Amino acid sequence: MKKVSEIMTKHVDYVTPLDNVYEVAVKMKNDNVGVIPVCENDQLIGVITDRDIVIRGVAEKRPGSTKVTDVMSEHLYTGSADMSVQEAAELMANKQIRRLPIVENNKLIGIISLGDLSLAKESNNAAGHTLSEVSDQRDHLQ
Repeated sequence: MKKVSEIMTKHVDYVTPLDNVYEVAVKMKNDNVGVIPVCENDQLIGVITDRDIVIRGVAEKRPGSTKVTDVMSEHLYTGSADMSVQEAAELMANKQIRRLPIVENNKLIGIISLGDLSLAKESNNAAGHTLSEVSDQRDHLQ
């Protein structure tokens, strides 16, 4: 059974609490991603998503100079590098999340996404199930 460490993205761009929302948006654009982890002293303290920027930033008329800590999500679900791909997929489905930060001693070492799951051969069923669970829940929220 494949481990998360075999399929996760290992080189993850991140920001610190000293950065602002504009800087996060530029990183998202340059990296072509929808989430950027927030780390302080090598410790994962939150993530900021494109949705966070829209809902907690733009919709609340906060300027681009707003600190990332004012709009980031602090309640995180994380995984470990030694968990199986299946376990990660189940956690993502149960918690309705599209991306799972992978940590070791609360230090960010990677991230796994629905796209990563879909590329893992043995997890195709898990990825499909995870996507349908996340999508189904999102449809109910709208």
